Amino acid sequence: MLLFYLTIGLTVLVSALYYYFTRTFNYWKSRNVPGPEPTIFFGNMKESALRRKNKGVEMQEIYEMFPNEKVVGIYRMTTPCLLIRDLDILKHIFVKDFEVFTDRGVEFSKQGLGQNLFHADGETWRALRNRFTPIFTSGKLKSMYYLMHTGANQFLDYVATECQSKKEFEVHSLVQTYTLSTISACAFGVNFDCLSDKLEALKLVDKFISEPSFANELDMMYPGLLASLNLSIIPTPIQKFFKFLVDDIIAQRNGKPSGRHDFMDLILELRELGEVNNAKFGNSAATVEITDDVIAAQAFVFYVAGYETSATTMAYLMYQLALNQDVQDKLRAEVDAVIEAHNGEVTYETMKDMKYLNKVFDETLRMYSIVEPLQRRAIKDYKVPGTDLVIEKNTTVLISPRGIQYDEKYYPKPEVFNPDRFDADEVGKRHPCAYLPFGLGPRNCIGMRFARLQSQLCIAMMLSKFIVEPSKNTDRNLKVAPDRFIIGPDGGIPLNVIPRKLKA
Repeated sequence: MLLFYLTIGLTVLVSALYYYFTRTFNYWKSRNVPGPEPTIFFGNMKESALRRKNKGVEMQEIYEMFPNEKVVGIYRMTTPCLLIRDLDILKHIFVKDFEVFTDRGVEFSKQGLGQNLFHADGETWRALRNRFTPIFTSGKLKSMYYLMHTGANQFLDYVATECQSKKEFEVHSLVQTYTLSTISACAFGVNFDCLSDKLEALKLVDKFISEPSFANELDMMYPGLLASLNLSIIPTPIQKFFKFLVDDIIAQRNGKPSGRHDFMDLILELRELGEVNNAKFGNSAATVEITDDVIAAQAFVFYVAGYETSATTMAYLMYQLALNQDVQDKLRAEVDAVIEAHNGEVTYETMKDMKYLNKVFDETLRMYSIVEPLQRRAIKDYKVPGTDLVIEKNTTVLISPRGIQYDEKYYPKPEVFNPDRFDADEVGKRHPCAYLPFGLGPRNCIGMRFARLQSQLCIAMMLSKFIVEPSKNTDRNLKVAPDRFIIGPDGGIPLNVIPRKLKA
């Protein structure tokens, strides 16, 4: 009899759990929205939730399953979300009707570095963006160019020294030494030589990027739970590190700009203004005070964006140059000619004249968009243009840049590395939303110009001194790391780096 009751109890429990973890799975069918069949508990994110596939790759595969659909209904864990495939609808959501989709849809504690420009909710983001946009103007970038150039020179000296004893390098970790020094100098005023006592703490940031926790999956299943419980997706040691770093820098500068023209100087100028509001974006009275905690939040997101995403982009770019020697030769010829035209100097103006380098950079990010997928959350009900579908309030919409940028409708032979896709005439033929590595609309990447300048400077100076070639260990079919927070190479990218004088 006991066994009978245990069996009944277990059956009821299993049935209840099954019902609970599939309770939402009729959401899109009831609205006649096509989509892949979800799996209990995981929805359509099983492979990425188990860290067997990168979430960006998984989203690309879903995009490719439904080539004739404008929108696709999916489930991130048990939460219904909408994948947008149609570029006109995408433009409405990201640009024309942006006021309905101001939130990125990732919520966690504001005290846990949550008041940063990437994660902040719409009202906080509006106020921050209004004040932080001037930090990334051409004039401000030009004023800190000397910091990048110094870092690039130190990097080239380091590579030249290493080339005396070897020729094969894992280039992702190699260029990380450059971005670590430049972002530390440009953001925090910390010289590379002074970083040794901070490297252990910075390794925690790398771990956060390369080995994300399951907090994001928890947020997918229970949107808003982390914020309501005042929890953060960012580990406590990282929070403490950036708080201590910012406090130390502010103390060293006596709370005032120092004249270095780095990000901390520019932020301290904003700090003197006190509270900021979002008047530029509307009439809301919401304000954000530029406190030390808010500064620490921006320091964190500047570091992650400026260090890892640029390093990954440069590593992929060097990989493609190694595989496509004709592109490398053409780019090197441009680099040599432009530098010679500027009297052998690599100035801010020198970089502006490297047009083919821009195309190579853009094609790299077409093939390897780093942040995947893009997402926005509706702050009210929204009728999708040209359809009868209504996106309900608090629903997250998703975009797959990889899906779009590998779609043959927009990029014939997408697996081929071809910088000529970004000739002005070719760009003009494409839909303006067919290229999304930096996002789109008012909430696009605020540091886009910084990332371009930092990366292209390093590549130009590298090519002026070195040649990159495949090594015996180079994988010609790179896989995407399954467990990284962003898109990145699985196992690194080994390449040969050879001084030009030796090659000649």
